[in-house]
Amino acid sequence: MVVDHLCFLSGQLSIAADGTYVPGTAREEAGRAFANLFAALQAAGFERGELAFIDIAFVDLADAPQVNALYAELFPEGRRPARTMYQAAALPFGGRVKVMGIAAKER
Repeated sequence: MVVDHLCFLSGQLSIAADGTYVPGTAREEAGRAFANLFAALQAAGFERGELAFIDIAFVDLADAPQVNALYAELFPEGRRPARTMYQAAALPFGGRVKVMGIAAKER
């Protein structure tokens, strides 16, 4: 959903192009979820560097270090979006990680 200079991205899971859930480690699932998030971002006319906020939900917060390492690779130091990380009781399809975000174009 694009509103003015903002893009609100729905939660993304480890879902393949055919719509099936792809299980894996937390890092693998987060990688697919981020790839889906970036694809939605691009389709809306925004770039990765315009992400201002990332929300990451885990079924097991002990998986956070794996996803933190991936996050550091995806976003360079000094250009990392603000983020929240928390544990959820369950995610759709039995997923381990869900990622959503907000992007903003400079005015």
